Amino acid sequence: MSVESPLIILSATDHLDCKLKIRFIINFGEMPSILLEVNNTIAFITLNRPEKFNAFNREMALTLQQHFDEVNENKFIRCVYITGAGKAFSAGQDLAEVINPNGPGMEKILAEHFNPIVAKIRNLKKPVIAAVNGVAAGAGANIALCCDIVVASESASFIQAFSKIGLIPDSSGTYFLPRLIGFQKASAFMMLGDKVNAPEAEKIGMIYKFFSNDLFEEESKKIAGILAVMPTKGLAFIKQVLNNSLSNTFDQQLKAEDEFQQKAAATKDFREGVQAFLEKRQPAFKGE
Repeated sequence: MSVESPLIILSATDHLDCKLKIRFIINFGEMPSILLEVNNTIAFITLNRPEKFNAFNREMALTLQQHFDEVNENKFIRCVYITGAGKAFSAGQDLAEVINPNGPGMEKILAEHFNPIVAKIRNLKKPVIAAVNGVAAGAGANIALCCDIVVASESASFIQAFSKIGLIPDSSGTYFLPRLIGFQKASAFMMLGDKVNAPEAEKIGMIYKFFSNDLFEEESKKIAGILAVMPTKGLAFIKQVLNNSLSNTFDQQLKAEDEFQQKAAATKDFREGVQAFLEKRQPAFKGE
């Protein structure tokens, strides 16, 4: 069975609304492992192996990277929203592929699958929201946690499951989790493999917010809608300067703030924001 490449269709509204639709031509009922729909300048990406709790195999990982590249290059897309199909956000790596003697092997899985995924998320020049709808385990948890804003449904949970099979956390988990919640808690969660529910994750600063299951989709997409009409270049500069802050000294960070503030002040959206403030009206940002 095979799935042909997705055909990207731009609706009659053309670039004004950027209502890109992705139509997958599916043979023998096989579903694509990643769903992509762009509507009103928001790219909605769905991890789509629900029967495997959205665990990653090579095809899925490479497809997600391809979509990140497409989204990054499309200037009409101003926000990315990632969620999972079914009961899980992602269970991380599909272990059947790891033990398959004909599979890619652990070295390729990290170097060609997960490391590029988290690097692309951090380097995307638009905000990325992880909408964690269920369990996020292993690499699935760490992909979510490297996003710019992480929200979760009340029934969602986060698990650093690596130690239970003799592995260490990867996919940038050892980088971001201690910075989010502190060394001691990160160490304990990684060694013990504790399940962290969404309310606790919010309380300890692991995620931005959780919502009740009934309101989760509406509220998480509302955040995406807000970001999609904000100054996109300014948000990208915030993301870049935050990336720098993870390794900069204090003096280096002050220089980085100066550099990116000059870039932000040169954008059309800055001029629109100031003009709207002076005219006492809502700004109409274009992402320029």
